Amino acid sequence: MRFLLTDEQSDLARTLASLLAASDVPGVARAWAAGDLAPGRALWARLAKAGLFALAVPEEHEGLGPLPVELAVAFVELGRYGVPGPLVETVAAAALLPAEHLPALAAGDLAATLTLPGGSPYALDPHAAALVLTVSAQGGLYAAPGHGEPLPSMDPARRLAVPAAGGALLATGVPTAEALRRARLLTAAQALGVGQALLERTVAYVKQRTQFGTPVGAFQAVKHRLADTLLALEFARPLVFGAAVTTADGDVAAAKLAAGGAAYRAARTALQLHGAVGYTQELELSLWLRKARPLRDAWGTPAQCRAEVLARYGEAGRTATARLTT
Repeated sequence: MRFLLTDEQSDLARTLASLLAASDVPGVARAWAAGDLAPGRALWARLAKAGLFALAVPEEHEGLGPLPVELAVAFVELGRYGVPGPLVETVAAAALLPAEHLPALAAGDLAATLTLPGGSPYALDPHAAALVLTVSAQGGLYAAPGHGEPLPSMDPARRLAVPAAGGALLATGVPTAEALRRARLLTAAQALGVGQALLERTVAYVKQRTQFGTPVGAFQAVKHRLADTLLALEFARPLVFGAAVTTADGDVAAAKLAAGGAAYRAARTALQLHGAVGYTQELELSLWLRKARPLRDAWGTPAQCRAEVLARYGEAGRTATARLTT
């Protein structure tokens, strides 16, 4: 099957790219990592005005969706520009929250973060969320009364903490599987955007850096490394958008496995080809380098996603996962 974005979906990507290009996202990410949330909240409001969160909310609750393909398009751009915050978690929460909360979420007035059974016990950026949600093993949705001390993360712009137990019961029998699928799919889309940003910056760098009077990008070994990185990203792209169309568990797991692996490959390539300067925090590249591995592991580690693909597709899945991870 040949999958192409519609004109409207392509326009959405261009609109978000234009908005983010004019928003000094690296400065926003550095402020967010330092604990200054004001620039991030201002950017969040601009994204909400552009309709980002409305894409996750049904029309009867003042939203536009749910539109998984459009959300995937949007989150590729969010990853490409390195936007911080619990964006994935807020969109995933739209699948769980009672109807009275959805208009505020669609308008961008309700940031949320969450943990789900079988996933990580850590919530992303609970200090920045109006709602810290937990789901019990019985399917009860609770608004946690607080959270523990933030834990260190490879990405300074991602703060993790364990939500406090208990809290107000908001709903019962919530669709945790749908929330997990949504979180996993959009994390895959984010990872794809991060990998794209890393590759773009690395290609630009190797055209400028010279060795023996020649741009290093002209060397065959460098070309091969960049080509392998591009192939991994381009292989992951249709899996991400295909999973957005089908929303099947196995397809989402395969997309997450491919996109997370491609982003991590792009980070390793970027670090190697930038040399020692790639290790410096002052270089904007570090804002994306530090995201690749956390996104690879968030909402489904490679081992978890690989096991799910194998369980759902049998021997065909075994062959597919081998290709996704090489």
